Amino acid sequence: MGGHDKGLLLINHRAMIEYVIEKLSPQVDEILINANRNLERYGRLGHAVITDQITGYAGPLAGMAAAIQACESEYILSTPCDGPWVPADLASRLFTQLEREGTSLSAAHDGERLQPVFILMHRKLLPSILSYLESGERRLGFWVKQQNPALTDFSDQPELFFNVNSPAELKRAEADLLDPTHPATSVNSG
Repeated sequence: MGGHDKGLLLINHRAMIEYVIEKLSPQVDEILINANRNLERYGRLGHAVITDQITGYAGPLAGMAAAIQACESEYILSTPCDGPWVPADLASRLFTQLEREGTSLSAAHDGERLQPVFILMHRKLLPSILSYLESGERRLGFWVKQQNPALTDFSDQPELFFNVNSPAELKRAEADLLDPTHPATSVNSG
């Protein structure tokens, strides 16, 4: 995206992260925004902004580690900021599957592939994250698979795992939100 901060890119006059916050707010007790630039702009959204504690860009796992370190919650729910659609029942479905399987981590699966940024994990996984990052690894999906995750089936709404990685995908997201027949429209309205 040409070096632009994807969470702050506008989709129909709203920052992409605003769509995410809107859907997560009723699902969680607290929202933490992990950002390593544009901290003041993210701070204006009304939620705590945390930065990676690991130097250098270490990817999503570094942000998850920072979230665990910054909150008191037993579990953290992670979503990306470049995916403006978030299932309204993401937290409850991930938690139900986690409890059903007795694991420490539950990851969304869209029916075709694992969605490793959409996860619910127990805070006791922090040492595993830190060890993995200290080894030089950064691949989130690989780490998630090592945790023997409970896979939570979201094959009934795979379109909600769309993320924006190009100007064309940004235009597609804008069009999808204006299309009253697109599933994301009802997901992100109201």
